[in-house]
Amino acid sequence: MPSPETSLPSMPVIELRAVHAAYGRIEVLHGVDLAVPAGSVLALLGPNGAGKSTVLKVASGRLAPSRGCFHVLGRHANEFSSDRLARAGICTIPEGRAIFPNLTVSENLRMMTYAGTSRREVEDIAFARFPRLAERRKQIAGTMSGGEQQMLAMARALSAEPAALLLDEISMGLAPLIVAELYDVVGQIAAEGVAILLTEQFAQAALGVADRVGVMTQGRIVTTCAPDELPDDLAATYLGGGLGATPERVHA
Repeated sequence: MPSPETSLPSMPVIELRAVHAAYGRIEVLHGVDLAVPAGSVLALLGPNGAGKSTVLKVASGRLAPSRGCFHVLGRHANEFSSDRLARAGICTIPEGRAIFPNLTVSENLRMMTYAGTSRREVEDIAFARFPRLAERRKQIAGTMSGGEQQMLAMARALSAEPAALLLDEISMGLAPLIVAELYDVVGQIAAEGVAILLTEQFAQAALGVADRVGVMTQGRIVTTCAPDELPDDLAATYLGGGLGATPERVHA
């Protein structure tokens, strides 16, 4: 018989409860509820303008809720700044990758040492996860392929040993083989206990790694379910057509 500790569900690393958020007077989130425990992946899917990226802005501290509650490890975090959340282990890879294009790969990674981690530790983490970056360590980051730049963005975030990773459209503009490679890494990261909240329009890739899927439209999550439970009508309406067979989950 399991002990009381093992039988209780784990506390979510990130939780939104009835969250509303607005840009000025225009409300774009209308009561969003979600929870992401350690070691799990929640994929937010839906059309452009559904509110997916705004959810990540709330979860990263770049936009405060106008109503509702945002919690990090059970602590009320509505007023936490993005810097404070980063120090608490909430790391974001925004759309556009956010690397320093005029610096080399090694120089980009060196920027992460200001948090107190040694250069060797940062590079060991990055190159173990992405061996291709070791081959490019002296290359100017802006001259690398889009997929390699995304690997560098992920390596920078992982060097902080995050509790939660927020990923915004990491597949944008990348070839399917590169997307599959990146999502394989996402699966490995989750298996190591990191909570992952991601937005994606590349539905097949996201469904292959997610434990739970939230379908968003017009600032609301209209359903949350396991990937293989996603109703066909929602797939057709909100994801731009039927998804076909749900892909196998990516394993570490």
